[in-house]
Amino acid sequence: MRPARVFLAAFVLAAAVDLFSLAAGSDTGHALAKPLLMPFLAAHAHLRGAPRLLTVALLLGWAGDVLLLSDADLAFLAGMAFFAAGHVCYLALFRTYGARYRTNRTPRVRAARDRLAAAYVLALAVTLVALWPGLPAELRVPVVGYSLLLTVTAYRATALGLLAGAGGALFLLSDTLIATGVADLPQLPGPDFWIMLTYLAAQWLLAGGVLVAARTATHPPVTSSGSAPAAP
Repeated sequence: MRPARVFLAAFVLAAAVDLFSLAAGSDTGHALAKPLLMPFLAAHAHLRGAPRLLTVALLLGWAGDVLLLSDADLAFLAGMAFFAAGHVCYLALFRTYGARYRTNRTPRVRAARDRLAAAYVLALAVTLVALWPGLPAELRVPVVGYSLLLTVTAYRATALGLLAGAGGALFLLSDTLIATGVADLPQLPGPDFWIMLTYLAAQWLLAGGVLVAARTATHPPVTSSGSAPAAP
């Protein structure tokens, strides 16, 4: 088995342990498994030739994961800062590979993207209105800023295709579930399980989307005429 697959298998195993621990209410299992997740995924991506910024984004997520194991307000803010830095890395990756990866820019596609942007703006506004009264005063401005950055990341992820776009949407959902808990809004049963499930799926999909886009940019697909298409 190739080393990249070994680390992917390790990521899947650690994710299964983490999710099972959360479902079973085992704080110890969660505390042991969670810090392993992003390093395993980052190693897998690196061995598959990931752009450096993708590895950095995943490791920034690891730092945020570790900090969020603490209930302290300062750790929460620091974790949010690390995740925000990771989103900046993702945005840079979307900018680098999105223009090369998108070839279909028909009016229909542009209209669909405009509708998606409007939907994300509406979702952001509704979420912030719902969260605002329950957020501690010291977290309101950071949460608004982070939510705006996260929403932009979710939207811009679609520039790399369906895989990354789904990852961006799930990242937004995962962090929204965290925010509803902070604001004391109604929660799903076992909220930590759903937070981690959507987060892990998001990071895996985003990593996969970037890897596919980077590979496509490096090795352009060959057209039926036998030549590579011109850069958009």
